[in-house]
Amino acid sequence: MKVRTKETLTAYLFLLPNFLGFLVFTSLPVIFSLILSFFDWDILNPPKFVGLGNFIKLLGFSFTDKTLTFNDPHFWYYVFNTVFLMLVIPLEIFGALVIALALNQRIRGIVFYRTIFYLPYISSGVATAIIWRGILNPDFGLLNTIIAKLGNFLHLSFQGPNWLSHPFWARISMMLVGLWTIIGGNNCLLFLAALQGIPRDLYEAAEIDGANSWQKFWRITWPMISPTTFFIAIMSIIGGFQGGFMLAYIMTGGGPGGATTTIEYYIFNNLYTFQKAGYAASIAWVLFLIILFFTRLSWKFGGKKVEYH
Repeated sequence: MKVRTKETLTAYLFLLPNFLGFLVFTSLPVIFSLILSFFDWDILNPPKFVGLGNFIKLLGFSFTDKTLTFNDPHFWYYVFNTVFLMLVIPLEIFGALVIALALNQRIRGIVFYRTIFYLPYISSGVATAIIWRGILNPDFGLLNTIIAKLGNFLHLSFQGPNWLSHPFWARISMMLVGLWTIIGGNNCLLFLAALQGIPRDLYEAAEIDGANSWQKFWRITWPMISPTTFFIAIMSIIGGFQGGFMLAYIMTGGGPGGATTTIEYYIFNNLYTFQKAGYAASIAWVLFLIILFFTRLSWKFGGKKVEYH
C-alpha cells in the first residue's frame, strides 16, 4: 500500500467517529423530526399520517365577523414573547463590547477581572435561576429590599414590583437575568480576542497624527472588529429564537399566563406535557424556517457593513 493511500485511510479512520456521531445524533433525528411533523402521534399509540395538518393548525387563520382568528393563537403569543425577550440583544452586544474594552487594558490583576466577568457564563444555569428567583422575590428579595431602602433614604414611598407574577415585569426579569448571564460570557471573550488581534502600530500611527480616543475607536477599533460584531449578532439572533426555556421553566414555569413562555418552551410543552410529538416537530421546523429567514436577512443587510482586513 502506498504511503499516500495509507495516510488518507488513516485520516478517514480518525474522522469516522465524528462522522458516525453526526449521523446518529444529528442527521437522523433531524430527518426523523421532519417526517414526524406530518404525523399526529401521542407517543403511546401508533402515529397517524395527517399531511400538512399540523402546519395548517399552527399557521392557519380565518376571518370570523371581520375578525382575524388564528388556529393556534398560543403559538403567536409565544412568538411575541420570544421577540420581546430578544429586544435585549443590542444591549447584550453593547455591554459585552464595553466590558471587553475594559478588560483589554493593561492593568494589574487583569486575569482576575476577566475570570470574574466570565464566571456567570460557566455557572450552572439551574443554580443561577434559583438564586435570581430569590433575589426577585417581592417579599424578601434583595432587589426589592434595596429599592425600599433607597426610598426610605430619599423619604419617598418606593415599592418594588411583583417581578415574577406580573406579565410585563416577568418578561423584564427574564431579560435582566439573561443579560446578567450573557454579557460577560462568550460574546465578551470573542470581542476581547478581536481587540487583541488589532496591530498596535495602527494606534501608534493614529497617535502620531493626533487622533483622540474616540477617533481611534471609530476609525480603527470598530472597523477591525466588525466581522466579530457581525458574527456575534448572527449567533445572538439564532440563540434568541432558540432560548428562553431554562430560566422560564425554573423561575416562572412559563407564566404568569404564559407571559414568559417562548417558542422553545412551547415545543417542550407539546412534546412532554401534551404528548403531541408531531405537532411539536412541526413547531420546531417552523422555528427553523424563522431562524433561517432572519439569518439570511441579517446577512443580506448586515454583511455589507462588515470590513474584512
